[in-house]
Amino acid sequence: MAPLEPPAHRALSGSQEPFVHLCQSLFGTDIQSLKFILVELDQQRLLLISGGVVLASYKVSTALNGAGNRNDTGCTPIGWHTVSEKIGQGATIGTVFKGRVPEQVLTEFCSDIDNDSITSRILWLAGAQPGFNSQGSVDSKRRYIYIHGTAQEHLLGQAVSHGCIRMSNSEVIELFEQVEVGTPVLVTFS
Repeated sequence: MAPLEPPAHRALSGSQEPFVHLCQSLFGTDIQSLKFILVELDQQRLLLISGGVVLASYKVSTALNGAGNRNDTGCTPIGWHTVSEKIGQGATIGTVFKGRVPEQVLTEFCSDIDNDSITSRILWLAGAQPGFNSQGSVDSKRRYIYIHGTAQEHLLGQAVSHGCIRMSNSEVIELFEQVEVGTPVLVTFS
């Protein structure tokens, strides 16, 4: 296990200090004691952190339209979220979900078709900050914001999604097994 990397640490201090302070009131613990997912939009990277230690680092793809919390924008919402539902336990790698229901299985993960396929596993995010990323016109859960596998693995590391956080199919399965419903997720910039 690697110590907390400097880019991740910077994301948790300085300009992101309000998010760090919210951690105690939202989750009942300080950020250095928390197991959580950190998504760094500018790095197109997702980190799994526990007790200040980076357990895993993954290349992701977030929204082509950038960051934003408003409904119907196609943006990736920022701030604190939680994993509200885990969908796809035991599904074959490459399973395509439509409406969170398994439909078919893909065997290739470099499609040039921009169909935003949701594959392998789904971690459905719910905003944890009322008025900022939950409720009303800024509700991440009602926007169906997921961490999920993709049929476009060759585009990971680029901002090309429709708002969700895309991962490789093998890595989303790995992450799925390491988190529980209720796991905090902080989406921010490094």
